[in-house]
Amino acid sequence: MKRVFGAKKDKTPAPTVEEATERMNKRGDTVDEKIKKLDAELFKYKEQIKRTRPGPAQEAVKARAMRLLKQKKMYEGQRDQLYSQTFNLEQVAFATEGIKDAQQTMSAMKAANKDLKGTMKTLKIDDIDKMQDEMMDLVDYSSEIQETLGRSYNVPDDLDEEELMGELESLEADMGLETESDVPSYLLPDKEPELDSDMQLPAAPSGQAASAQAYPQAADEYGFPTVPRTSIRT
Repeated sequence: MKRVFGAKKDKTPAPTVEEATERMNKRGDTVDEKIKKLDAELFKYKEQIKRTRPGPAQEAVKARAMRLLKQKKMYEGQRDQLYSQTFNLEQVAFATEGIKDAQQTMSAMKAANKDLKGTMKTLKIDDIDKMQDEMMDLVDYSSEIQETLGRSYNVPDDLDEEELMGELESLEADMGLETESDVPSYLLPDKEPELDSDMQLPAAPSGQAASAQAYPQAADEYGFPTVPRTSIRT
């Protein structure tokens, strides 16, 4: 049967957008290399034209430069076409990726919506309000228990506030006296330290008495000691 009708040929898969874009980029790189080579050759011809005198030689160089310039213009046109095609392919690829992202987003949102609906079925507003009321009641009951446990025993309720303030002031006065008694006498203000009789020092002499005690020699009428006159030997 295969000999008569032949075998069905396998169809090659169509290229993807990424493959087509990669191929266009390679072709564009090749054209750019050709344009760079032509630019280098045109620069050489330009220098030759400057150095060559007007005449047949200069015209020949100009003719070759014009031929290379035409090739460059042709390659530049091809490069512009390749760039335009590459840009279109990139736009198509961007749109395709955007559609895929939208599909994935929709799938994720559908799954989240389904889970949210299932969760909401287990929650009811009435149940939540009832639970909140119960929690408030439990908190109030706990506060009452704490207050009950914190009551004081054997404390009279009919205490006079003025009497309590009077006792507090007397207590503060007693504490002040105790504090002053603990301080040594020599540290108390406006009081001189008392010395024992054995440690008391005599009063410092003044005037002629002081001079007499400092200089036990004979003193003159003003209290100063007299200096003996020495005989002057001639």
